[in-house]
Amino acid sequence: MFQLLSPAGPRARLTVLIFHRVLSVPDPLFPDEMDAARFDALLGWVKRWFRVLPLDEAIARLNDGTLPARAAALSFDDGYKDNHDVALPLLRQHGLPCSFFVATGFLDGGRMWNDTLIEAVRHAASDTLDLRGLVDAEGHDLGQVDLGPQGTRREALHALIERVKYLAPEPRQRCVDTAAQRAGVAPANDLMMSSDDVRRLHAAGMQVGAHTVTHPILATLDARGAADEIERSRDVLQSLLGAPVRLFAYPNGKPGTDFLPDVHPALVRELGFAAAVTTRWAAARRGDDVFQIPRFTPWDRSPAKFALRLARNLMH
Repeated sequence: MFQLLSPAGPRARLTVLIFHRVLSVPDPLFPDEMDAARFDALLGWVKRWFRVLPLDEAIARLNDGTLPARAAALSFDDGYKDNHDVALPLLRQHGLPCSFFVATGFLDGGRMWNDTLIEAVRHAASDTLDLRGLVDAEGHDLGQVDLGPQGTRREALHALIERVKYLAPEPRQRCVDTAAQRAGVAPANDLMMSSDDVRRLHAAGMQVGAHTVTHPILATLDARGAADEIERSRDVLQSLLGAPVRLFAYPNGKPGTDFLPDVHPALVRELGFAAAVTTRWAAARRGDDVFQIPRFTPWDRSPAKFALRLARNLMH
């Protein structure tokens, strides 16, 4: 099936899978989050069904019409520590290459804004979190949030993340820090990779790409602010690795919502990158903009359903 949908040569299609975390054990608050056992099984399926290439090679060969049949690439966004501790050993065990897009502002003890909110909700002692006086991206008061048991906390958290996500970086950070304070929670500072972890990924033959400094929604920034976020992230990683960083991933990655297709791909190109990836669901075809490569990952737990969803994605 994959051979028919993704032949070799000029008619080839490239499947790029995206991940964020691989937990050592399942998380009750996020039961659908990838864990080590699931990731191990998934890598086995992908290795059997696809020819997995390094992402930069895959994009270059897509562009010049020399992709093999059933071509695929793997990628991670953000820079979580479990990428190094859990995912890397499994990738090496299966002999598969992968690209890791790192938001550099959170290395060495930093924490992404959403994790501050997640830990606040997870560890809040009360079943009500008072967020009155804090506002969402539309200026609406967040009010008092009913947390309740595990399932309710999961729903409350997803709703809060969506409401806070599109605030500008500084007010967003102030909002989640205040939420943690009101919950009486001191969130962990060991969720993200260290600089040495990133170096070890690179030394293991994995690719490292830029993902901005503070993971802002680029569409909310002016051109100068967006360029600064992208360029500084690249420069930090190049200094860290002593090697060029030529790949970029847009934070959140939805065209028209999180980045502007008529602005940011051109900016990334001007900054010297070779390609960039989004979170638009599809498989890439020859002639597509290499600065807007789509990515997708099914979350089905059975190989049959996983394969069927990948096949449907190849038809987009």
